[in-house]
Amino acid sequence: MNPLKRYAPLVDDEEAFLAACERPLPSVVRVNTIETTVERARAALDAEGVAYEPTDWHPGILELDERGPGTSWPYYHGWLHGQEEVSSLPAIALDPRPGDVVWDACAAPGSKTTQLAALMDDEGILVGNDNNLGRLSALRHNAERLGVSNLVVTNQDARNFSLKPFGEGTDDPAAFEAFDRALVDAPCSCEGTIRKNPDALDRWTMDHVHSVAGIQKGILRRAVQATREGGTVVYSTCTFAPEENEAVLDHVLDEEDCELVEWDAPDGFETAPGVAEWEDEEYDPSVELAHRVYPHHNDTGGFFCAKLEVTA
Repeated sequence: MNPLKRYAPLVDDEEAFLAACERPLPSVVRVNTIETTVERARAALDAEGVAYEPTDWHPGILELDERGPGTSWPYYHGWLHGQEEVSSLPAIALDPRPGDVVWDACAAPGSKTTQLAALMDDEGILVGNDNNLGRLSALRHNAERLGVSNLVVTNQDARNFSLKPFGEGTDDPAAFEAFDRALVDAPCSCEGTIRKNPDALDRWTMDHVHSVAGIQKGILRRAVQATREGGTVVYSTCTFAPEENEAVLDHVLDEEDCELVEWDAPDGFETAPGVAEWEDEEYDPSVELAHRVYPHHNDTGGFFCAKLEVTA
């Protein structure tokens, strides 16, 4: 059985949902405002004869007509970055400010990390962490190409991330003992990437869903612990599985001092609320404040995104 059929009770139109999952994903780029403006980037694409359409909900996220993002000089100059449309939601939800201290717990290869840097005007401190040393080379490459200078790259298991190098026992004036904001774009079963990775479900099993959920819980708990009182943590995945989404939130809400908060998806971008009941499980009712993204609503990949506030 197609694993996606298990989500029929969650979607408004099963046929449209499954059909959208079978279509190729559009080619989308994000304008990198560290290096240019939306207007200059669009003018450069016009001059190159690259056809594009701005998305309905964000002027700096452009859907290309045919050519891939890496075939034009604006891309090589760091004006553009190929990034799936829906993956830009977590950074927008986190809403970092210039001067903030921000942690991206699972940063490589860096699309969301470099978007965070742009939203921060490349100011403050952005710690991009990943436990996979090999993937960090892609993070560094993307940061350099896009002109990011406020990034500190670390290689730790995010579940046990240590703040010691940044705070306790150092005289560095830039040291800190807690983050203002943290993003956990967690490793997951990747069901929502089926449109760009057609083989994403070939090795799908419920055992893998449950095993990766344990990792997700550990990373999100550490993000809450490492963020100051009143700070913000955003949790996101590219899967539809409630076991990896609402169940993870429910666990962390029970274990840590935090609460889910309401946030509005951008105008023109359709989402569905989180689910408080799934199969034989019931979750904290506040998980309905999370946003689910289904491919047939915005012609994107599948996604999940939730925003938490640290309360102690």
